[in-house]
Amino acid sequence: MEVMRVHITGWVASFRNPLFISGFQPTLPLPPLSALYGLLTAAKGDWVTPHDVSLGFVFHSNGKAIDLETVYEFAGKLDAKSNINRREFLIEPELYLYTPDISLREAFERPRYPLLLGRSSDLATVKSIDEIELESQSETTYQNTILPFPDLQLHGQVQALPTHFTAEIPRRPCGTRAYCLVTEAIKYKGEVLHDLEMDWGVYLHERIPGDFSVPIEQGRKPLDKDYEVPKVTGTQTQLPGI
Repeated sequence: MEVMRVHITGWVASFRNPLFISGFQPTLPLPPLSALYGLLTAAKGDWVTPHDVSLGFVFHSNGKAIDLETVYEFAGKLDAKSNINRREFLIEPELYLYTPDISLREAFERPRYPLLLGRSSDLATVKSIDEIELESQSETTYQNTILPFPDLQLHGQVQALPTHFTAEIPRRPCGTRAYCLVTEAIKYKGEVLHDLEMDWGVYLHERIPGDFSVPIEQGRKPLDKDYEVPKVTGTQTQLPGI
């Protein structure tokens, strides 16, 4: 299969664990799909969801550290009090992003908006863009990626994660399901794709046909399961002096 492989690096990365709302904020060891579709959206300058593009990835870093972060707590008033949280982050992250949509090459060559690996301060850089062939094999090794759960061949941390968010504000998570975060090497048998140059397996997450659910918010009716993200159009507002 012909795909585009984008090598993206940064100084630090942080992917919020949705189980932690306040206090210490640990990072997930791997990015959720929503972070990657957000990265695609920033590069293209237009909304990109699993309805549009299938993707796969391999991600690794060189360790973790903890930072002190100032937060402002509002209590329904205009004033706020400051507090300090400890936030975990990943050091020297490297992301190899795979997609069969070769037309996105131009977006990564000249990204419309800054590329991020988590928070707005976690800036990322495109190191290389290659068009390669993924080989079809009967066995491969998966590591440093996420795969849908359950699967009897997988083991590792299981986490419910969204694939993307709705376009309207306030944004709501969509396509949430269980994923296995594969951080250790796992031999996997079946119809698999393999990157011969990097010598690792690549799992391509399929495009979503439109049947996904969103959480029920207090005071709101449940959204239709066949809800589709509306197309976002408009012009980019230029800031003075840019």
